[in-house]
Amino acid sequence: MKPVKFADTQEDYLKCWKAVSALRPMLTEDKYLELIESMKIQGYQLIFIEEENGKVPAILGFRYLTMLYCGHIIYIDDLSTLPEARGKGYGGLLLDFVIDLAQEKKLDGVHLDSGHQRFDAHRLYLNKKFKINSHHFVLTFKD
Repeated sequence: MKPVKFADTQEDYLKCWKAVSALRPMLTEDKYLELIESMKIQGYQLIFIEEENGKVPAILGFRYLTMLYCGHIIYIDDLSTLPEARGKGYGGLLLDFVIDLAQEKKLDGVHLDSGHQRFDAHRLYLNKKFKINSHHFVLTFKD
């Protein structure tokens, strides 16, 4: 299986763009790069799989958080595999990497939110022993 890499450079972030945009189609490439810079300051990290041809079929973005209700955790913001690369184990590999990282650091868990319609993703999370334990409510101020 392909090794997991951390995105460290602008070139890395650009390589990840296609996989990010598959999950976040509302973003432009420029907005993505702008947001990444702000998110890195807040501790956001992006990991990815790179194939021999240089393509990035899967990404996972996460950060470390501490909350009263769950303690010290890794929160997964983004997990995306390009449609043509699904079923190859890339999403599971990235999840396993983050789960192992949380266990090595003796954190209290790994959390994520997932769109209610993402049934294939839910199957992966449930197979990795995640549990559904809450509803996520949102109040937005933009269209």
